[in-house]
Amino acid sequence: MEAVALGRDLVSVAQPASGSCRILMRASRQGSAVQNPAPYAGLTPDVVLDALESVGLSGDGRMLALNSYENRVYRVAMDDGPPYVAKFYRPNRWTDAQILEEHAFVRELSENEIPVVAPLPIAGERTLCTFAGYRFAVYANRGGRAPELEDRATREWLGRFIGRIHAVGARAPFRERPALDIASFGEEPRDWLFAHDFIPSDLIDAYRAVIELALAGVRRCFERAGEVNTLRLHGDCHAGNVLWLPDAGPHFVDFDDSRSGPAIHDLWMLLSGDRDEMARQLSDVLAGYEGFRDLDRHELNLIEALRTLRLIHYAAWLARRWDDPAFPAAFPWFNTQRYWQDRILELREQVAAMDEEPLVV
Repeated sequence: MEAVALGRDLVSVAQPASGSCRILMRASRQGSAVQNPAPYAGLTPDVVLDALESVGLSGDGRMLALNSYENRVYRVAMDDGPPYVAKFYRPNRWTDAQILEEHAFVRELSENEIPVVAPLPIAGERTLCTFAGYRFAVYANRGGRAPELEDRATREWLGRFIGRIHAVGARAPFRERPALDIASFGEEPRDWLFAHDFIPSDLIDAYRAVIELALAGVRRCFERAGEVNTLRLHGDCHAGNVLWLPDAGPHFVDFDDSRSGPAIHDLWMLLSGDRDEMARQLSDVLAGYEGFRDLDRHELNLIEALRTLRLIHYAAWLARRWDDPAFPAAFPWFNTQRYWQDRILELREQVAAMDEEPLVV
């Protein structure tokens, strides 16, 4: 199940009424033409199976479409052997070099015996393949459930493995992938929303006023934090991107949003509740994390700022993807009057939260 960490709770995104995945079978090649020229309009079950066959993996015609909205991800049963997971990248989001840099980072983590699900080298050691204009990668199929974040031992266990990820991530910088910053996660999404008429006309002034206050608060938080080190991050480290096995612990998946940024960005999305609860949870996470690297306490000034940037970026992400038919189906509450009213209230709460003292752990 895909989930997103936005406010102080982990929010599971809406799922299709049919459940968390759809069963697809190889279709006739003489089906009706698709009317909507969406980014994945040509990615039929036939194309998915043919793409895998092009790299030597023969599917038996059965596949599950897993919940992933930015990309398209399928679990495909094989004629012989266990199933694989095929991830088809959204066109025009990342360059080949950026995807390959993500792959190299995840494989580096795997080589250091960190439990991540890395892309498999196939077809002559390539991890990024192309078929019918779609770029894709293949992964081993891994199961698991979401971690129980209310459990102290689980939080400490997650902290240990995130600490190990960051210890490797700090060894070298990204050269191709972008950094997490105010411009790309706050200012540019704000400008895009105003330029594309998504906000109801009677709410534009209120939204403009509150988003400017929010971004001013973000800048103050970054100023209070001062110069903090950045490193290669998971980038989207919430419970929905951790597969938990009772005996083996976590496996980290979906490094698609990996970028450079402060270490606290991979920690704050594990926190929920009021300030006291978040401080207690973070203390547990750091009990495991700091066995592998120290966290600069100045970064605690960034927690609410990073939450604010994520809220702004998320609203713009939904708007940018609204032409993809999967998005109106999965997020029917988006782009309604109530949605934008709630975003205004949410940002007002963040303005107040950013003026509070940082957590003490």
